Amino acid sequence: MVMSNGKSMYRPVIALALLSLLMCGLLFPLVVTGISQAVFPSQANGSLAQLGNRTVGSYSIDNGFTLPMFFHARNESNPATASASGVDPDITLQDALSQIPRIHTATGISTSALTDVVMSHEERTLLIAGDPYVNVLTLNLALVSAYPGVYAAYR
Repeated sequence: MVMSNGKSMYRPVIALALLSLLMCGLLFPLVVTGISQAVFPSQANGSLAQLGNRTVGSYSIDNGFTLPMFFHARNESNPATASASGVDPDITLQDALSQIPRIHTATGISTSALTDVVMSHEERTLLIAGDPYVNVLTLNLALVSAYPGVYAAYR
C-alpha cells in the first residue's frame, strides 16, 4: 500500500521488525553469552568434567553409561527414577545403592568399597534436609580414579 506522498505504509513496520530481529536475535544473546562466560565460565560451557587432559562428560546431563562396570543414570531395575527428559545426571541414593551388586560382579570391587564411594558422594536437594541423590558422572569418575587397575582402559 502506498501513501499519498509516495512512501510505503509498511516501511516502518519492516524497519521495526528488522530492528527487533537484530536486538533480540543477535545482540541480546551475544551480550548474555559474554556475561555468562565472564561470570560463570564453567556453567556456561556445560559444567564439563575432565579426566587427565580429556573432557569426558558433563555434570549437568546424563552421559549415557551402559557398561555393567559403571553406574547408570537410567537403572533398568528401577526405571521410575528416570526424569521426564531422560537426560537427568542424578539418581536417588537408593538407586545408586541398588546398582552395587551389578558393578561388584563386573569389577570384583567389594560391595563395602562401592557403598563407601556412593555414600561419600551423597548430595541433598535442600543442603542437609532434602532428598539424598548422587551424580552418576561423579561416581563413575571416582571409580576410575580409585581403581586404576580395573578401569585402566578408561583413564
